[in-house]
Amino acid sequence: MHLGLDAGSVSVKFALLDIDGTIIESGYQRHRGNPLKAAREILQKYAGKAHISITGSAGKLIARAFGIDQVNEVIALSYAAKKLLPEVKTVIEMGGEDSKLLLLDQGAVKDFSMNSVCAAGTGSFLDQQAERMNIDIEEFGRLAVQSPKPPRIAGRCSVFAKSDMIHLQQIATPVEDIVAGLCFAVARNFKGSICKNIDLPHPICFLGGVAANPGVERAFREILPAENLIIPEHYALMPAIGAALKDMEQAVLHSYDMAKFDDFIALLRDDEESHRPLSNDVEKFLKRHEVNSIIHGTNGNVIDAYLGVDIGSISTNLAVIDSEGRLLAKRYLMTAGRPINAVTTGLEEIGNEVGARVRIC
Repeated sequence: MHLGLDAGSVSVKFALLDIDGTIIESGYQRHRGNPLKAAREILQKYAGKAHISITGSAGKLIARAFGIDQVNEVIALSYAAKKLLPEVKTVIEMGGEDSKLLLLDQGAVKDFSMNSVCAAGTGSFLDQQAERMNIDIEEFGRLAVQSPKPPRIAGRCSVFAKSDMIHLQQIATPVEDIVAGLCFAVARNFKGSICKNIDLPHPICFLGGVAANPGVERAFREILPAENLIIPEHYALMPAIGAALKDMEQAVLHSYDMAKFDDFIALLRDDEESHRPLSNDVEKFLKRHEVNSIIHGTNGNVIDAYLGVDIGSISTNLAVIDSEGRLLAKRYLMTAGRPINAVTTGLEEIGNEVGARVRIC
């Protein structure tokens, strides 16, 4: 058997192929900043049972651990497309930190283009905006297809996109319109900066983890345009499949030793001792006012208090103080594009905490 491993900036993907190139097993796992740990779990399962081929941005480190050559991602993609999508002439691949465009001629790479170091217009860009709006990335995609007319948002730069989002939130633009606008911004950015606005030969296929997002799929269909956009079953695994196919075709058979991999991981660890914590008593360290003593010192009488509300683009903050300016209660909440919800939640929580003991003046 032959194991293709694609370790990227966001996830580790693998495909296990038999001698005929048939996919026996496959998987996709987000590594949350630790690709070596995620890769180890996969590699351990097939140690001694399969040869290995490695690709991906984080794959360089894994290949170095085993002392083997990494398969170039563009070449891996072309091999996978030639085997599984022979009719395709244009390949769009969008992952966590990079985007690629491949123009193929009978399976061979005729031309290709990639994004710059900036992650604007990639999967990480969408992840960041979804987190900022407190939306699960799967829900993000579902919401995007519900918008009848997505607003225009800058996609060339994450900073400009954020400014546009803040403006849309402030004028009470529906969330589904904002997320759809972000998806269309990604598609426009790809067409302008990577495709250079050329007419792409059809058929076109869309690969990479972002291909799972129906909002971006919709945007590409309209922006490229590409009504018959192909998203294959193994859209997220194609580089892993292609890396294995390339080495199989060229009879490059790398076995691997897990003990060697563990030794490599151990060498990377930083064993330097950390500094002692500044304080183990968080309450004392923050020097918070003794709210209970202030309120209970009134012998049960309702005291006059004053409520301040600060609604920002990122956070919504509430504070209750007494007539002497002492803090009685506070809340820090993410606005997440829903300021009314944030204020309502903050008022309810503060009301439950001190509402019975104060009179808001």
